Amino acid sequence: MDNYHRGEIAVQDRAGLTRQAGSAGRALKNSVPEVAAAFLAGQPMLVLGGTDGAGRVWATQLTGEPGFLTTPDPRTLRVGALPLPEDPLAGVLLGTGVGQAPAPARVGAIAIEPATRRRMRINGRSVQDGAGLRIDLDQVVSNCPKYLQTRDYRLLPADDPGTERTADDRRSVTDSTSLSPAQQEVLRSADTFFIATASDRGDADASHRGGNPGFVEVLSPTRLRWPDYLGNSMFLTLGNLEVNPAAGILLPGWETGSTLHLTGAARTVWDAAEIARVPGAQRLVEFEIAAVREVMAASRLRWSQPGYSRFNPPVAGRPSDRP
Repeated sequence: MDNYHRGEIAVQDRAGLTRQAGSAGRALKNSVPEVAAAFLAGQPMLVLGGTDGAGRVWATQLTGEPGFLTTPDPRTLRVGALPLPEDPLAGVLLGTGVGQAPAPARVGAIAIEPATRRRMRINGRSVQDGAGLRIDLDQVVSNCPKYLQTRDYRLLPADDPGTERTADDRRSVTDSTSLSPAQQEVLRSADTFFIATASDRGDADASHRGGNPGFVEVLSPTRLRWPDYLGNSMFLTLGNLEVNPAAGILLPGWETGSTLHLTGAARTVWDAAEIARVPGAQRLVEFEIAAVREVMAASRLRWSQPGYSRFNPPVAGRPSDRP
């Protein structure tokens, strides 16, 4: 169990999955296998999680033409993109001030390929490297395809200086401390989001959560809840929350290129009666929102309508979304 920290071990024990976690832990590596390097090279998006200077955890995305993710050696990931100035993790990922050596940021990352339901988590230390980032890897793990919806992508053409952008394409930022009615509806209809967490030592992680629309409950403008479905028994996310409740959520605008970022605190709900009310739930997670940032026109990346995973449990009060 040397691969796990005390929070992960505590959750594994409470869930009664210590033996399964020990077996799954053999998948935790510190380098990228050759086949995984080829997978990364084909992706147009990388989700990153990290902690800002105020101790808040955020999740964000970087995008680019396939090939913008490269592995010059098995212990290094290069990302050929930088965060937008409006990105809540821009200050962290771009390092310190002008003229100073860049400060490494502990980040968690996940690359997903919705068309094939493949995903890979990569955690390490990031520094700005020219027009991109270099991540020195500490932990690499491939995840199972459960609860991933299929999608195909396209990249809009790069901005042409001679072409006036329409009002819908102009980047804008909205900050608040609670969800607007429109943002609440986005969450209620979501089939996918990404969650960033960090251990009490500051090591970051980014993970995927998926289900049929409605699997995310909006309990109030500042409170969310979702089921924790059957997984790989590692509990990398819940283990971090056991020792550090800070968390960040990213909802990509699959059809619009927007990004909805939430930061706050999360906790695991173990109450059997509460869990029994939610189909497929092994546990529940509740998230209290401290800050919201929505960036419109954040990316040129656009995705098709989803094909729902056959593993998605039904959502109470909703018809099945399976094809």
